[in-house]
Amino acid sequence: MKIAIEQLNVLLIQIRDIPDVATHEQRGFEEIAGLDSEQFRSINVTTAPPIQSTDLEDVDVVFIGGSGEYSVTSNDHFTQSLIGTVRDIADRNLPLFGSCWGHQFIARALGGTVVTDEARGEVGNQDVFSTPAAAADPVFKHCPEKYRVLMGHHDRVDVLPPGGIELAYSDICRNQAFHIEGTMIYGTQFHTELTPETLMERLGLYRQYVPDEAEFEALKRSMQPTPEAQSILPHFLRKVIQSPTSI
Repeated sequence: MKIAIEQLNVLLIQIRDIPDVATHEQRGFEEIAGLDSEQFRSINVTTAPPIQSTDLEDVDVVFIGGSGEYSVTSNDHFTQSLIGTVRDIADRNLPLFGSCWGHQFIARALGGTVVTDEARGEVGNQDVFSTPAAAADPVFKHCPEKYRVLMGHHDRVDVLPPGGIELAYSDICRNQAFHIEGTMIYGTQFHTELTPETLMERLGLYRQYVPDEAEFEALKRSMQPTPEAQSILPHFLRKVIQSPTSI
């Protein structure tokens, strides 16, 4: 059954110790996805009780955001329960989209491998390249062969989970985006919910990524538009309302 964008009920799973960052993150998803704040319910797993199956009732789509404080490679107090939640979401055929940490966590929860790799860390504007599979993917087929995205990561998906299809990669890091075949489960290592301006706001709150002031200002000057990356979430939601469970 089709549903209108303005009728979608979204669960945003957050991994944020800083309340201002959690608010900033939700605002980014709202603005890029073209949704109202009233359509969102946020659960911050760092402070809230474990997510229950009942929390997924009346939910049309789930987003999992990033994290400046936690690594997917660690086993934190919420890790095992959130793995169970992601598998429950997959079993229910709920549309699921992960950004950055969320992308990595979905991969781990569904059987992939995530590693910490400082040598392949990326911050700021970067180019990614579409794989041949992207041209046939209903969410990514609009993306050109090469496009600019926004990064901020030191971990990466090393091995995709079963059914995972790579949709984008960079010069130094594979698996920049993936889709689980036959589902509406997607992930992007890059931040599809941010603009260059909001990325710099985010980095201003997480200065450990770019602690040097001169480097921070140079990064700000280097920012370029990322229209293709910003169009991915809207394309994802359009597919959700057309075919909510699978593609």
